[in-house]
Amino acid sequence: MLAFAIFVATLVLVIWQPKGLGIGWSALGGAAVALATGVVDWADVGTVWHIVWDATFTFVALIIISLILDEAGFFAWAALHIARWGNGRGRLLFPLIVMLGAMIAAVFANDGAALLLTPIVVAILARLEFSPGAALAFIIATGFVADSTSLPLIISNLVNIVSANYFEIGFTRYAQVMVPVDLVSLVATLAVLGLYFRRDIPARYDVERLETPASAIRDHQVFRAAFPLLLVLLIALFLTTRWPIPFAAIMGTAALMLMAIAGRWLTPGHVHVVSLKKVIGNAPWQIVLFSLGMYLVVYGLGNAWLTAEASRVLEWLGGQGAFVATVGTGFASAILASLMNNMPSTLVGALAIDQAQVSATTQQLMVYANVIGNDLGPKFTPIGSLATLLWLHVLAGKGYRIGWGQYMKVGLIITPPVLLATLLALAFWLPMLPTPGSG
Repeated sequence: MLAFAIFVATLVLVIWQPKGLGIGWSALGGAAVALATGVVDWADVGTVWHIVWDATFTFVALIIISLILDEAGFFAWAALHIARWGNGRGRLLFPLIVMLGAMIAAVFANDGAALLLTPIVVAILARLEFSPGAALAFIIATGFVADSTSLPLIISNLVNIVSANYFEIGFTRYAQVMVPVDLVSLVATLAVLGLYFRRDIPARYDVERLETPASAIRDHQVFRAAFPLLLVLLIALFLTTRWPIPFAAIMGTAALMLMAIAGRWLTPGHVHVVSLKKVIGNAPWQIVLFSLGMYLVVYGLGNAWLTAEASRVLEWLGGQGAFVATVGTGFASAILASLMNNMPSTLVGALAIDQAQVSATTQQLMVYANVIGNDLGPKFTPIGSLATLLWLHVLAGKGYRIGWGQYMKVGLIITPPVLLATLLALAFWLPMLPTPGSG
């Protein structure tokens, strides 16, 4: 009960953030209490840091890359192109915006897609004078697809990185499994969102109201470097999968290269369009503290009873066959994420899967199902992920206030069918692949 009380108190502080208290400090405070009361010990600190450090710094580097590109106008340029490709037809623009969000989520993670693309979409919708109902449809779709299609690559979600590192899944193997599954999730997302918002999407809009995409570019050097740098980054991630090179080292190198271009380090005296001071200041450094602190609190809760109980549930699911094990694990992870946040839920799922006595194939299915559940589960409730809470805050600043009741009404309707379709795709696809190391 002590471990549970510490976890609940920590989670409340993280969500509430009284007087602007950073989420990292709240999590570290909970970890300090857990250490002081013996819920965890100093050996657990090393264990948890080993689990989270690579994922955390990879995520920070990825967000720095995203912020630099955003400052340079990269995402606004892409969104304006998409808006023009819609050719004045609202029912074409809607799926195009969803697919743009999916592409950004794949490379720049779900946080980048939701937090960087949403303000740009809001500005375009205001320019087009969409009604509040129509604007809300596009905004919800942008936020939803950021999570529902953050599956294909290890770097697409912090959840993916933690899981892949914990179970030692290589970049290539992960993509081999999850890219096809993510495509199913994208199709399901398009179908569900299109059906749900079919009455809100306007038939026509005036393309002439839009600026030219070229006008959005603020730093041409960064813009020209973006595509080759991202291509080299993805190639490096695939090629280095055979060696134990941390993802943080690869992503950090890419971030430093882009910072050098944005800061004109090799050509001093040039005007700096992108403020590196602003970018570094806006990087999610609190996530570093949050990852260590919150995971320590959850590790203590797991040691107390949660991991053992979750393992028993998974063993029962594993005995019911591959499809039940996959769907059951995914929905259990999603529900847990919606109640306790997907960051701690991911660790609970990983620890439980590692301890569960199930076959090797079933364990693989559960590992990926846990990822899917924790990527999509946050769409059930606003507290499911920190990104969702921040996304709602950003929208409020733009004049779009979405209450928790309104959010959950939409989330509870559109999330289950997408989650089910994605898990069924995993259950069908993974057994068809050769086992790692074979062939």
